[in-house]
Amino acid sequence: MATEATEAAGQMAEHGAEAAGMPQLDFSTFPNQIFWLLVTLVVIYLVLSRVVLPRVGSVLSERQGTITNDLAAAEELKQQAVEAEKAYNKALADARAESQKIAAEAKAEIQAELDIAISKADAEIAAKSAEAEAAIAEIRKGSVASVKKVAADTAKEIVASMGIKADAKSVTAAVTARMKG
Repeated sequence: MATEATEAAGQMAEHGAEAAGMPQLDFSTFPNQIFWLLVTLVVIYLVLSRVVLPRVGSVLSERQGTITNDLAAAEELKQQAVEAEKAYNKALADARAESQKIAAEAKAEIQAELDIAISKADAEIAAKSAEAEAAIAEIRKGSVASVKKVAADTAKEIVASMGIKADAKSVTAAVTARMKG
């Protein structure tokens, strides 16, 4: 077997010696190579122009359409967001106005109730004050009469202790005159 491999190698060496260099650079095969080069280029051109480029073009146009549609949808959503924000701000302003109105009504109602309560309290205080004034006036009247009586009794006792006899009418008249000023 080793001899057969050696013989095959020897035969190849003989043929290699006849054809020097690479077969692509052999001028005798140039017309054949040029023919197949042109056939291959035409086939590649036809495959690219009829199959690949239309598919790439359709993919590009589809992508461009998708991008355009997405941009339009984004713009529409942006407009909707702006409108929603305006509606939200309007609703917020309305809610604030309503809450201020309710607060003002509640404040007015509380103030009215407070005014009623204050007027009732003032009336009660005035009534109690009038009662107290009447009671004080009554006490003053009673105290003046009591002071007169005590002063008259005291004056009578003082005069009696001095050894002078005085009647009750003259002592009362003297105390009354002195109290008037």
